[in-house]
Amino acid sequence: MQILAVDVGTGTQDILLFDSTRTPENCLKLVMPSPTMLVASAIRRATGAGNSLLLTGVTMGGGPSSWATEDHHRAGLPIYATADAARSFNDDLDAVRRDLGIEIISDDEAARLASQADITTVELRDFSFAAISQAFHAFGLDLRPDAVMVAVFDHGNAPPDVSDRQFRLDYLADRLRSETRLSTFAFPAHQTPTIMTRLQAVVDSASDVTAPLLVMDTAPAAVLGALCDPAVAAQPDAMIVNVGNFHCLAFQYRHGQFMRLFEHHTGLLTAAELEIWLRQLASGEITHQEVFAEHGHGALVLDRTPVLPQFVAVTGPRRAMLAASTLPTYFAVPYGDQMLAGCWGMIRAAADHLPDQRDEILAALAGDEAKPLW
Repeated sequence: MQILAVDVGTGTQDILLFDSTRTPENCLKLVMPSPTMLVASAIRRATGAGNSLLLTGVTMGGGPSSWATEDHHRAGLPIYATADAARSFNDDLDAVRRDLGIEIISDDEAARLASQADITTVELRDFSFAAISQAFHAFGLDLRPDAVMVAVFDHGNAPPDVSDRQFRLDYLADRLRSETRLSTFAFPAHQTPTIMTRLQAVVDSASDVTAPLLVMDTAPAAVLGALCDPAVAAQPDAMIVNVGNFHCLAFQYRHGQFMRLFEHHTGLLTAAELEIWLRQLASGEITHQEVFAEHGHGALVLDRTPVLPQFVAVTGPRRAMLAASTLPTYFAVPYGDQMLAGCWGMIRAAADHLPDQRDEILAALAGDEAKPLW
């Protein structure tokens, strides 16, 4: 079977076409600019041309696209957006109007404005099956996967009086208290939690996908992918760290069981500060309150038993932050490619959510049935 796995990050979108008839190393892959980077480029072109900006589509990730929109506003140029697109910047539409000067309009009004010559229309979406299909088609491949998985990082739709950092940590905690397998963060499309608005937006924008669709959070996907590296899987007391462009998530295991985690904003950490947090995670001394007070998301502690940090697996695009660490770090390379860790984690999660294909997926990941190209 074939599974298209798309890991949507801030800098890149990492794409894997898993094929159970091939060895994992021979599966096809792409590392391309992230959707938010592409949107940011389109917005900056509009700013340079002095055009008004019309944002349509669905809720997507921010970062570069948000910064470009802020610059467009500072340039004194009008910005219009449909409600779903505007929520890419803040679930509170009043805050979007106040902070970015965006005028929220209906879909009908957006259709009318789109025809004006001095308005640049930019569609917001984290996932485009059509674009990925075209990329594969350019190399002679007709993309017809048996399943599709897409991962994005989702803070969720926090109530107005609740911090989105706290809301995210509460969500992680709720999932892990009920099920410690990391596949708990993956969902068939129809089971996507309504509070996870970015995951739901992926589902809404995938109407052209006819195969079963699953969505997943990027950070646990990367940790699960790191566990596909045999050197990591062999360590029952491993700590696994995903150092992403925006967020850093670390899981501590003991005797193969999840014990605790912490999540922070990568940009707010120095290498030395990150190492301090990781040592506190290993010792069991870490607290949610301390991490949250330092503007991180927080920590979840199910067991405070200290674990000697003898093996720290690291993945993520900013893993070099730990290159000079005094911790015993190991850069995880599942199937020879650390950039695809999130994708391999999604494939492993798929085995738990596609019971009819579970054995086939696991056998291919283990190399038991997959064949080379010749």
